[in-house]
Parts: sequence; structure tokens; C-alpha cells
Amino acid sequence: MRRKIVVGVTGASGSIYAKVLLAKLERLNDIETAIVMSKNAKDVWKYELNDTSYEDLSFKSYERNDFYAPFASGSSSFDTLIICPCSMGTLGRIAAGTSDSLVTRAADVMLKERRKLICAVRDTPYNLIHLNNMKTVAEAGGIICPASPSFYSKPATFEDLAATVVDRILNLADIPNDGYRWNEE
Repeated sequence: MRRKIVVGVTGASGSIYAKVLLAKLERLNDIETAIVMSKNAKDVWKYELNDTSYEDLSFKSYERNDFYAPFASGSSSFDTLIICPCSMGTLGRIAAGTSDSLVTRAADVMLKERRKLICAVRDTPYNLIHLNNMKTVAEAGGIICPASPSFYSKPATFEDLAATVVDRILNLADIPNDGYRWNEE
């Protein structure tokens, strides 16, 4: 059976993570991917990456307020939501159960249906409110995956560096990938 996942892209800094994640997902034939981008996400993407390549993605795209999207309901067959990057505002709304956008509604659905929710938070440092929101989401079944790149694979480019986080996200989502694995040949 073909997996169905959603990628939510918020306005947090770190558009490179979303770009690398979406590029890797585009190469997979056995996964149907839907995407939701906030207006801020598009603005940050343009600013940080100096392009609008998100317009060229082959995924079905949904508007941030489209509550008729299939994954806005627990009856859909979407099994994973990856929010990358995940702003602290989005994380706070998820922790509070505030479904004011399609991304936060989809997160609510994933948690209530006991499906995978992966939040690639991209902020530093964390204040106590951020930490408590992360704790709340983790206790509800979500996975907090800070966008903290690793260096033991000796990444040569920004894309390689971002891939160290993206490969972890894909592993957490049970999506096979060819990323670097410590001390494995």
C-alpha cells in the first residue's frame, strides 16, 4: 500500500531543510506527498534561498485554511505529518490544541489518531515556554526533532548539512533513505 504523508512548511528560518526534504520525497515513488505552506513560509523561502522553487514541486498543494483537505479528518489514510521547519508559534498552537490552520488541524488529527507527527523545530535558544510546548507535544505522542545538523559525515555544502537533519526526519517517519549512518559501511 502506498504511504501518504503531509509536509507542513511554516515561516521559521530554515527553508533549506524543507527544500532538501521535499527534493528527497520527490524521488520516492511509493509515497504520496501533500504539502501545506504558510504565506510566511513562502516569504522566508524566497528570502533565504533566493528562489521560488516551491512553485515547481510535483506535490498536491493545499492552502493553509483549506479544512476540506483529506488530512484535516481522522478518516483519511494519511499517516504522517512532518512540519519542517516548525515555528515555535506553530508548536505552541499544536500544544494548546488550537487548530486555526490546516497545519495545526492536521497535527491535531495525527495526535488524536495516534499517527506520526514530527516537528522539526528551528529556533535557538529555547525559552521555558518553548520547552514546555515541546514536552506537551511529546507527551501527546509527537516527535520533536530539532533542526540541529550533525558534522561527522563531513558535509561539504549547505544542502549536505541540511540533509543530516532531513535524513533523521525520514528515519523517524520510517521512510528509507541513503543518508549517512554512524560507523556503518
